[in-house]
Amino acid sequence: MNEYMQEAWTLLGVGMVTVFIILLVVVLIGNAIIAFVNRYFPESEIEKAATVRSFGNSRMAAITAAVNMVTRGKGRITKVERK
Repeated sequence: MNEYMQEAWTLLGVGMVTVFIILLVVVLIGNAIIAFVNRYFPESEIEKAATVRSFGNSRMAAITAAVNMVTRGKGRITKVERK
């Protein structure tokens, strides 16, 4: 291997390690923020009960999630019928 290839492999290795470390820091900071919010700003009991009622089974949860994604949270499900 000549010196240019050696330098290229070194730069590749340093770049990959740098990207890995940066992504690891992003994940750790994200998890820390989630833990902080869940600890100091918990969901109220009323919101928990409403969530459990509205997402009683997995099919209804999937339907609700799809409607929310398509309508960007503005749509409402009024009736679901089996055909």
